[in-house]
Amino acid sequence: MQGTGISNPTLDGMARDRATATRRVIDAPTRMFHWLFALSFVGAYASGDSEQWRALHVTLGYTMAGLLGFRLVYGLFGPRHARLSLLWRRLRGAPQWLRSFTTPHALSGGHWRLGQNLLMAATVAALLALALPLALSGYASYEEWGDLFGGDAFEALHEVFANALLILVLMHLGLIAALSLLRRKNQAQPMLSGRIDGNGPDLAKHDHAWLAALVLMAVLCFGAWQWQQAPQGLLPAGAWSAADRDRHAHEHD
Repeated sequence: MQGTGISNPTLDGMARDRATATRRVIDAPTRMFHWLFALSFVGAYASGDSEQWRALHVTLGYTMAGLLGFRLVYGLFGPRHARLSLLWRRLRGAPQWLRSFTTPHALSGGHWRLGQNLLMAATVAALLALALPLALSGYASYEEWGDLFGGDAFEALHEVFANALLILVLMHLGLIAALSLLRRKNQAQPMLSGRIDGNGPDLAKHDHAWLAALVLMAVLCFGAWQWQQAPQGLLPAGAWSAADRDRHAHEHD
């Protein structure tokens, strides 16, 4: 205790609990979607300009579309904390935040923190919004629907959406890095562990790890099935030896 040089074990324990307390704000399915979708986009973008990687590019594109479908369904019918309506409610606060610049508290820390949260929400919403036309234009290009218009217009459109999504991804990463520096706290940590420091109730009452495992299993099974369906697998032809190609072809005769 202060002034006596004697510590109080109960108070010390409470202080440690407050220092180490965390609460869950993002559940496992949401985090699984985030990382699988990010990895699929990076792989699809990197393999988009090479005909040799076409099978992998198409597979990752289908994977992105499937993951997007899952996120939309989960955002409509899933737990309250994962609802897309929460994202919409945050964005609806943007006009009021802009009008608040005329108030005396416009330069307060809380005002700028709200602006940072709005910018993050807008970036996430734009990423989800661009993913749908990206997937649709990719499918149309793959099925050569552009030939009906005398040229592959969908391929050019697909490239525009892909580049736009890449710019948003880079902005998203830059914003996370900037906020991490300003707040002196890793802003990507919640998407890794699902938890943030602080006392209070969990926003995500249940982690639903079983659903995250099902999403991962579905992606892996789809990738394995695509590998089996492709004549030379999902790797470029140059990555296979002649013996490997012959054995793979023989297995599918």
